[in-house]
Amino acid sequence: MKALLLIVSVILVFFIGCAHKQSSPSSSASLDVAVIGSQEHVSQTEDKPALEPEGEQEVVPSDELDLFDDLEDEEEEVVEVSDPLFYWNKAMFHFNDKLYFWLLKPVATGYEAVLPEIVRTGIGNFFHNLLFPVRFVGSVLQGDGRKAQAELARFMLNTTFGVLGFGNPAKQFPRLNPSEEDMGQAFGKWGIGEGFYIVWPILGPSTVRDTFGMVGDFFLNPVSYVEPTQDALAITGTKVVNNTSLKIGDYEAFKKAAFDPYLSLRNAYIQNRKKKIRE
Repeated sequence: MKALLLIVSVILVFFIGCAHKQSSPSSSASLDVAVIGSQEHVSQTEDKPALEPEGEQEVVPSDELDLFDDLEDEEEEVVEVSDPLFYWNKAMFHFNDKLYFWLLKPVATGYEAVLPEIVRTGIGNFFHNLLFPVRFVGSVLQGDGRKAQAELARFMLNTTFGVLGFGNPAKQFPRLNPSEEDMGQAFGKWGIGEGFYIVWPILGPSTVRDTFGMVGDFFLNPVSYVEPTQDALAITGTKVVNNTSLKIGDYEAFKKAAFDPYLSLRNAYIQNRKKKIRE
């Protein structure tokens, strides 16, 4: 019963970040609305010598998928996906959209006004570091030893020299910043089809395969085991608001540029997930 309550709790809060993780349109989310986050993410794949420090640069982790950033650098391709729940999905899209503009964005804007960017970036780094188990297990399940080793090395470096992950010294080493993995991507690598497209309230865009992947990620997330449940909700809510405050404007720009925001978001989500599975 307690596990069920935890799942429902995290789902509710996760939904608040719907715009981040939003998988979609010519857009990589957060909502870490689940646009907006999701992921939140910190990987860098610049073509530079291994272990050679890069120049100073700010990293804004995002545990939700950074759809919007990723798709800005490439032309949007038409992708096929089954959408038998079209009317439900569109209704949930509008629900999440209103939730973002009426609740999440105002809260994140106030949060941004109170905390300087350097502090919010540090908090984002901490939450990204905390999700190490999700990325590590996702890499292991795909048989990718290189990524698994890189994730472990990054976690150890950021946890020690980065002071529990608030700092991100690993950003200086390209080899310690591989593309990030999760259970949904592992299922995709195993050859499991994505199934049909579905939009969850608060959680945002997904597919049948990625929905099961999110369940697996939930049990790998250390916050899921925080007691009491209210504390776990508070922690997750802080992560969502913090990540959103670092990306305010991304979702707005996407909506403004999209001819049909629903279709663009759906297209971007599927395109982004296919890309991540190939990496």
